[in-house]
This record gives sequence, C-alpha cells and structure tokens, in this order.
Amino acid sequence: MSEAFVLDAWALLAFLQGEQPAATRVHRVIEAAQNHSLRLMVSIINIGEVYYRVGRKYGQKEADEVLSILRLLPMDILPAEDEIVLAAARLKMVHILAYADAFAAIAAQQNDATLLTGDPELLKLVDVVRIEKLSRQR
Repeated sequence: MSEAFVLDAWALLAFLQGEQPAATRVHRVIEAAQNHSLRLMVSIINIGEVYYRVGRKYGQKEADEVLSILRLLPMDILPAEDEIVLAAARLKMVHILAYADAFAAIAAQQNDATLLTGDPELLKLVDVVRIEKLSRQR
C-alpha cells in the first residue's frame, strides 16, 4: 500500500451531499481504501468542521448521524497533537487559509499523501503539498 490520500472537509461534504464529480472520486478512493489498495486519512479537526457545518444546517441529530457514518469509513482519523497544531499554525502564519484547512494540508504533508480538495484556499498550496483538485457542478 504505497498510495495515500487525505480528505478535507470540502471533499467529505461533497461526498456526503453527492456533489458530482467530486463525490464519485471520493467514493472511488474510499472503495480503494476498503480494499486496502491505499491509505486514507482525515484530521479530526476536519471531521469537526464537517460535524459543525452539518449541525448548523440540519441540527445536532443529523450531525451525530453523519459522524457515525464517517467513523465507519475506512480512513484513519488523525489526532490534533501538539506538534500538528503548531505545524498548522506555522502554515497559517505564511499562507492565507482557514485554520481547519491548515490541518488538512499538514496531514497530507506529514504523511506523504495527496490532499483531495476543491477548496480554493487549499488549491493555492500546490507548492507546499501534493493536491488533487476536485470539482462540483453548481
């Protein structure tokens, strides 16, 4: 298993909401992780971002259900340890991006993984981390 991917909140939300073509690409990566063909990861900070965004829009019950679904996916949920928090803070010091997005970038960087995202702020970090651009039709 040499290939590794990190999902950010943008990718997870696109998947959960069926936003194409991003949802199909994320689904394929999840299937490959299920088959042990690659390693799939997400930062707990990005899980938290998905949780609060779903909760704000649909309520806590729906957010809890989404969290249960996410925990069943074949992906490693990476903790926000001190070293990771400070690395994300250092990244944010020099790049304009949301704090939660910095955790996705650092997760990909530190795990030699490709970040799957369509987030415009993260797409600007191609010189910092390997990125596969996702898109969704509006």
